[in-house]
Amino acid sequence: MKKIATLITALFLLVSCDETFDINRDPDALPPGQANSTIFPAGIAGLAGAQGSYYAIIGGFWSQFWTQNPTSNQYRDIDSYSIGANNYAAAYTAMYDALNDIRVVKAQSLKEGNWNYYLMATILEVEGSQVLTDLYDDIPYAEANNVNILQPKFNTGKETYDLMIADLKLALSKDLSASVGDKPGKDDFIFNGDMEKWTKFGNTLLLKLHMRLTAVNPTLAQSGITSLINSGAQFLDVDAAMTQFEDAADRSNPLYESDRRQLNTTLNLRASKTMFSYLSLKGDPRLAKYYAQPGNPNNQGDWNNTSVPNLSLVQLSPLTPVFFISKEESYFLQAEALTRYYNGAGAKAKYDAGVTAALVRFGQSATDAATFVNGVYAFPATGTDAQIEAIITQKWIASFPGNGYESFLEQNRTGYPKESAVKQSSELYIPGQLAIAVETKTGNVFPRRIVLPNVVTTRNPNAPAAKLITDKVWWDVN
Repeated sequence: MKKIATLITALFLLVSCDETFDINRDPDALPPGQANSTIFPAGIAGLAGAQGSYYAIIGGFWSQFWTQNPTSNQYRDIDSYSIGANNYAAAYTAMYDALNDIRVVKAQSLKEGNWNYYLMATILEVEGSQVLTDLYDDIPYAEANNVNILQPKFNTGKETYDLMIADLKLALSKDLSASVGDKPGKDDFIFNGDMEKWTKFGNTLLLKLHMRLTAVNPTLAQSGITSLINSGAQFLDVDAAMTQFEDAADRSNPLYESDRRQLNTTLNLRASKTMFSYLSLKGDPRLAKYYAQPGNPNNQGDWNNTSVPNLSLVQLSPLTPVFFISKEESYFLQAEALTRYYNGAGAKAKYDAGVTAALVRFGQSATDAATFVNGVYAFPATGTDAQIEAIITQKWIASFPGNGYESFLEQNRTGYPKESAVKQSSELYIPGQLAIAVETKTGNVFPRRIVLPNVVTTRNPNAPAAKLITDKVWWDVN
């Protein structure tokens, strides 16, 4: 898996082959515009490669989209909550490699007054950093990717959030009409230079940052969210995603590439009873899109059980985009904000739009989707808790397959989907509730984070003290 980010970066640079590409150059030494046209697309592809492979795999297990196939062992460490400081270091490294590219662009665009690229680079810097700090807690941010600082300071999770919010607000405040220098185009793999969409991306990301604080700092969360909405800010109604994938080796969606092309078996990921049972209960047509049918699920982390007949294989596509924020997620974020802070005014419409978009993405018509929006997935008429549970549950379903790390984080924040009080083998098990893996190495405690890799903590004396996989990050007070 460690080759994924590099492969995607190299193969999706849609720039002229005679342009210089050197991601290690000092931004002060780059000719005007070079960072934009050559390094920026590498940064996008690098973030997509890391998030869309390493963290997608981990998130899919911990959100219980899938479980390890009994006849193979590739991911048993993830499924048993036993990944430690010597595992998946390449994910962390790949993210910072990509962020280095993004920060080079940010530095040069600030120097030039190119506010288009400054906004785009800041949004991606914050997006990637939020993934990192939400998963690891303390990370280098203020001093990260500085060629003059080999052992950067680790900012606490709270400090990182404060810095990300400030950086994003500053970038969004820039007058894009006054931007000078080259304009984004084919080097922008996300919106092809459409700055109106980038501004919506930035606003939606700012909404997401504040939403993560609803439990740990409800006052800041409310003030930040209501200020943003009351300002008339527009949010994403399209996907912020990298879509340039092909059904060819080293050019596929990174989750498909890493799990289906680069391992010695294509059978590792089997349906988890958690998601499978919920979709089955609701008669959700996505069941047959997520999992090969006919087939059966296995209990989460029950890989020593070989008695389940015809285990259903998780269905992945080489063409699936990598979503930084999907339009469904945007609608669900807005629905939650309106539920929490505006007495629910307009929340149902945003929720319905999110559910509809998620169903349409997997082949349903808007008419077919309406039967679910008005039926088994109808937005609760009353009860803030019930409404938020409905929103987060639908976000969980819509996070399949590649954004399971996001639904994992949202479960840590909100407690939804709920955690089962019984084993999945019990007749009392409630479909859709998260269950402790049968082969858990943490007792009856779910994972709450990824621990920092040894390659980082042993080389940087500023690294924080070692944590356990079950230790909560700073905003997780659920």
